[in-house]
Amino acid sequence: MHRRPRLEDVAAEAGVSTASVSLVLRDVPGPSARTRERVLAAAERLGYRADRTASLLARRRTRLLGVPVLLRDAFRTEMAEEVQVAADERGYAVALSAVTPVSDEARVVDTLLDMRCEAVLMPAPELPVADLAALASRVPVVVVARHVAPDGFDVVRVADEAGVGESVDHVVALGHRRIVHVDGGEAAMAADRRAGFVAALRRHDLDGRVLPGGPVEAAGAAAARALLAEPDLPTAVIAANDRCAIGVLDVFLRAGVRVPQDVSVIGYDDGELARLAHIDLTTVSQEAAEQARRAVAAAVDRLDGNRAEPVEEILTPHLVVRGTTAPPR
Repeated sequence: MHRRPRLEDVAAEAGVSTASVSLVLRDVPGPSARTRERVLAAAERLGYRADRTASLLARRRTRLLGVPVLLRDAFRTEMAEEVQVAADERGYAVALSAVTPVSDEARVVDTLLDMRCEAVLMPAPELPVADLAALASRVPVVVVARHVAPDGFDVVRVADEAGVGESVDHVVALGHRRIVHVDGGEAAMAADRRAGFVAALRRHDLDGRVLPGGPVEAAGAAAARALLAEPDLPTAVIAANDRCAIGVLDVFLRAGVRVPQDVSVIGYDDGELARLAHIDLTTVSQEAAEQARRAVAAAVDRLDGNRAEPVEEILTPHLVVRGTTAPPR
């Protein structure tokens, strides 16, 4: 593995002193415009990223972690709460900032950095990987619940393919053979969950079908209406997440389709809605509390100077069987 470029390497590349490089990278007045251009060009060529730990030693610590949160998404909201709990145990505070239609993730992150957050934890972020890497060059970043290769940032997630695979194993063991997956559309989690469904069907030597969906209730509802328009319903539907599954349940209920007597339904996330008594959704737990604990630990390790290289931690999800699955009629 190549050594991470240091301040001295940038100075040598640009032909200036390390003091000049430090001033330029901290945007402090002093160096000439020509020197600034040379230093910035050298840093770009070398792929230099500022040593966040060293900069923290030069100023007072805030011990504040930033978390952008999409409040309309029950899973991300729960994850933010679990981060708060885990951070408190480590002596850190958490600043939450809501992602809204007029304030996207990038703007929310800037707001958190303006509040002097020392690190940013991103629950299921939608930012492009290049943007996440750019952010990680400014502060420690932990991406949570999204399958993406570490690129200067840490990653904590569950093995989504295995989670959906366990869902398929469950309905097959109950006797189901006509199984449909309503996928997550273009959502970041969709590809792995779709792949897990297809692989599990192959393992059982079954034919199944992937129906286009999405991560919200409306997408699940649309998929359910499409299934109702066909001559025969599947006996089991595995949705991309809990919100999608709840959309499926709502349309089936209104159409007189009984769950689980006529069709079994499974979600993914094990959010608070899935646990409500009148929903009682069989689903896959993403181990939100454990993901949060490890994400906070990863951020603190970076801030305390215990680790420089990014890490990826992959947890094993598990199926939570409730009232929406049963043997087929």
